[in-house]
Amino acid sequence: MTPAFPSLPRPGDLQAAALGLTHWHEQADRLDDAELRAFARSFAEAPHGRAVLEAVFGNSPYLSQSLVREIAFARRLVEDGPDDAFGALLREQEAQCRGVEDTDRLMEVLRVTKRRAALLIALADIGGAWPLERVTGALSELAEAALRQACGHLLRKAARGGSLIIPDPENPEIGSGLIVLGMGKLGARELNYSSDIDLIVLYDDQVVQTAQPDLMARTFIRLARDLVRIMEERTKDGYVFRTDLRLRPDPGATPLAVSVSAAEAYYGSLGQNWERAAMIKARPVAGDGEAARHLLGVLRSFVWRRHLDFAAIQDIHSIKRQINAHRGFRTTAVEGHDVKIGRGGIREIEFFAQTQQLIFGGRDPRLRTSGTVESLHALVAAGRVAPETAGDLERAYGFLRRVEHRVQMIEDHQTHRLPADPAAVDRLAVFLGYDDPAAFRAELTATLATVEDHYAALFEEAPALSGPGNLVFTGTEDDPETLKTLERLGFRNAPAIAATIRGWHHGRYRATRSTRARELLTELTPALLEALATTPSPDEAFLRFDEFLGRLPAGVQLFTMFYSNPALLGLVAEVMGTAPRLAEILARSPSRLDAVLTPGFFEHLPERDELEADLAAVVGVAAGFEDVLDAARRWSNDQRFRAGLHILRNITDGDACGPFLSDIADLSVGALVPSVLDEFSRRHGRFAEGGMAILALGKLGSRQMTIRSDLDLIIVYEPPADGSLSDGPKPLSATEYYTKVTQRLVNAVTVQTGEGALYEVDMRLRPSGNKGPLAVSIDGFAAYQRDAAWTWEHMALTRGRVIWGPAALCRRLDAEVAAVLTRPRDPDALLRDVASMRARIDREFGTRDLWDTKYVRGGQIDAEFVAQYLMLRHAARDPSVLSANMATALDNLATAGLLDLAAARDLVEALRMWRRIQGFLRLTTEGGFDAEAAPEALKRALFRAVMAPERDFDFAAMTDHIAAVAGRTHAHFRALVEDPAARLSPAPDQERP
Repeated sequence: MTPAFPSLPRPGDLQAAALGLTHWHEQADRLDDAELRAFARSFAEAPHGRAVLEAVFGNSPYLSQSLVREIAFARRLVEDGPDDAFGALLREQEAQCRGVEDTDRLMEVLRVTKRRAALLIALADIGGAWPLERVTGALSELAEAALRQACGHLLRKAARGGSLIIPDPENPEIGSGLIVLGMGKLGARELNYSSDIDLIVLYDDQVVQTAQPDLMARTFIRLARDLVRIMEERTKDGYVFRTDLRLRPDPGATPLAVSVSAAEAYYGSLGQNWERAAMIKARPVAGDGEAARHLLGVLRSFVWRRHLDFAAIQDIHSIKRQINAHRGFRTTAVEGHDVKIGRGGIREIEFFAQTQQLIFGGRDPRLRTSGTVESLHALVAAGRVAPETAGDLERAYGFLRRVEHRVQMIEDHQTHRLPADPAAVDRLAVFLGYDDPAAFRAELTATLATVEDHYAALFEEAPALSGPGNLVFTGTEDDPETLKTLERLGFRNAPAIAATIRGWHHGRYRATRSTRARELLTELTPALLEALATTPSPDEAFLRFDEFLGRLPAGVQLFTMFYSNPALLGLVAEVMGTAPRLAEILARSPSRLDAVLTPGFFEHLPERDELEADLAAVVGVAAGFEDVLDAARRWSNDQRFRAGLHILRNITDGDACGPFLSDIADLSVGALVPSVLDEFSRRHGRFAEGGMAILALGKLGSRQMTIRSDLDLIIVYEPPADGSLSDGPKPLSATEYYTKVTQRLVNAVTVQTGEGALYEVDMRLRPSGNKGPLAVSIDGFAAYQRDAAWTWEHMALTRGRVIWGPAALCRRLDAEVAAVLTRPRDPDALLRDVASMRARIDREFGTRDLWDTKYVRGGQIDAEFVAQYLMLRHAARDPSVLSANMATALDNLATAGLLDLAAARDLVEALRMWRRIQGFLRLTTEGGFDAEAAPEALKRALFRAVMAPERDFDFAAMTDHIAAVAGRTHAHFRALVEDPAARLSPAPDQERP
């Protein structure tokens, strides 16, 4: 019997519907089963069957593929109905998985079941056979069944391997100590159609039985890893569910599986409000049910606190704002809107309920519910939410979840974003059953507005911040008690501070012209002054903040952000008072603070491929050459600002951050080159062959950039073999062409736009220095390096790295550089040149200042010169010693037996120490660092950057340590370069600068 699908949508794409019917018939004709062929034909001919097929084929490519592939299962679904078919499907999965030892076979069964269940659930959903709660419940039941089968399989496997003892082999989960908690939508039985599943995998170390207790952690970590693989690895049969384990305690520092003892300790002392919110939906979905219930009982006091925790409102609200800031949603336009985390979306409904559950659920057990609609009903019953409000949100939730499901069903993508194309939105409206797409748009817009209004009403007030004393900035005269408070805080010029703040309240800046902005600023001022007072120089920090405020186009949004996130205000104060370079970046674009609130901002810095994709997206939407310049600058400054904050907060240091900052420079410059060439080619055309490449030297070449490093570049080009001119309206020879392109590129990098300069560029290391052409041909480069370059130029070339260009030219340039560095050399002449050059530098720039990390004896130059000298001396016999990174080169030399291991360790230690110092000082000081005059707070920050953060502060001890490292480095330089050079007979004709 054909199931009743009372609300089948029309096909949104008639051509796709027709093509799908053709594929259905073609597949039917290939079937061996005559009865199944007859079913397929009759179903397609019957009006209701044809409507079902067209609803699928005309709206969802993913479901179309599944339906054609699963004609036999479609017959079962038609004949048995979705409820019976779904129950039978799960029973068959359980039977087929029972006792299976082959993991690949288990994965096949789970994937086939998932494919069929997904088809069944989708048809029941779009046809109106199942309500929303049955759809989400079935998806959750499917995931839970797969997890149980996978966990049972893995526990039996561990038992066979001897790493676990299973009390009940027939029911391996019972008494196993394995706990798998379903979180989020799985925990609440609210999975969406293409949802991933949030899990926490734990093991009760008091319950687990094993003959190898020392390997218990490793066993369960491996089990968790295998569980993820079983669930999400894509095979020929697809996947089961994408799996996310990041809701476990402190995921950046803990393994995939966490012991119950560790989890209890974490939640008891470090658990945060957002984790309390997450735990509302926690539910055992696989493993040892008794152990899981015991754990959740222990955690009940963490989640449900008896006192009214109004601080949770601010905390949860900040999470919502972080999501908006990360995704960039600021409007409720239909096209491209995210119905989950966008304004007025599903997340706001969930947080509306969860926040109040956290606040009131400690005293009212009726509110300890997990489902969103269920929780809204509970809040009404408890008198916390008006029935009308709950009704609005329940209707909105059902509507938005249906929209979410249709978006996901189209291609089985884990997305919540509506199409950006209006025509695609029209087709989505048809898929949702609307005859008129305008009606869908109107209902969606009204729904989002309703949710946003209710959500905003819940969070429209917040408690005021306390102050450090009397702080009155009204009227025209200074309040004496206010001046005393400012002086106690550490401000030297209290009257000037007070006068400036009065100016803020007079609306002298654009940011303080609205009443709401000034009200917020009044609330913020005490916390702001306290935060600025903790910086090394409070008055200077205040002046930088005032400059920052003066550049703001508006204030309410930023002040609200500070109001809701006091820690962010402290961070801004720290930047203003400690990191002038970051303060400059922030003052130019205060919106960078949005990024600080995004989840993961203070976790590991992005890898190069992620940076490259991000920059491509930013530059890809730029309209015209000027926009590209600004986009590259904004992106680069955003990334450098993030890196600077990581250094400032000791998450990383100047040495470890060098590769990241170098990637930023590589990609930023590389993003400009195509635009420069496009712009130039409009007048002068291009060449049919050849091209140009960029060779980076210095800190960029060695991937040791600091926040303020400039770029040492050489532009190398390959002219056309026939000497032809460029093909534009005003043709040029290759020499003229690439010289002018280089000028344009340098200007594109260095010119001051509204976003500032990208980098300063130094091209003095090109062949013949400032006297040579801006761009050099590859043949000219090779000839110069072979016949005319001085030793110091080859030393500089050891840090050479090609960062942009056509692949063939890059390979050739790499080969030329390698040929130069690996050619045999007169060791005595080389030794004399290196020693002479270092002596000349010392005569011109010599210093005893330990904080001049480059020129002080035993500083960076001494360590780098040793590496460069030894590479040039030995690379002809052993090219493996070569590396653009001097620390790596020293390690290579030691490995090759060409440098004493102890000396290599000393020199590497020195290089890394000097880079940490330089990276921090480039961030925090303008000009040189004066240890005598430096504020105590800056000295402490420098100590944390140089020494182990956990060590007790002792600036004198740090200075002694630095001096000792410098002394050892200088001693190695003397032993390896200066003293041997002094013993050589004079050879003035070979001496070179």
